[in-house]
Amino acid sequence: MSSQDKNPQAYWKQNVRIVLTCLAIWFLVSFVFGILLVHQLNAISIGGYKLGFWFAQQGSIYVFLVITFYYAWRMNKLDREYDVHEE
Repeated sequence: MSSQDKNPQAYWKQNVRIVLTCLAIWFLVSFVFGILLVHQLNAISIGGYKLGFWFAQQGSIYVFLVITFYYAWRMNKLDREYDVHEE
């Protein structure tokens, strides 16, 4: 077991970094793209739908699901690195 495995402060620092990164991406997609930049993005059309509308209605949901799976995968990996996994 390395010194990294025994340092709870380093574990939580990486945990918080992962959470803040996920929240920043979610904020960017849902609030910035879906609300603030909706008019600029509506100039772009994908599949017959305006991109701003897509981000506001569906894109933020898809991104949230991807972030959820990424977070679970990354935290499982981090838990194994610090030997705090539940298995």
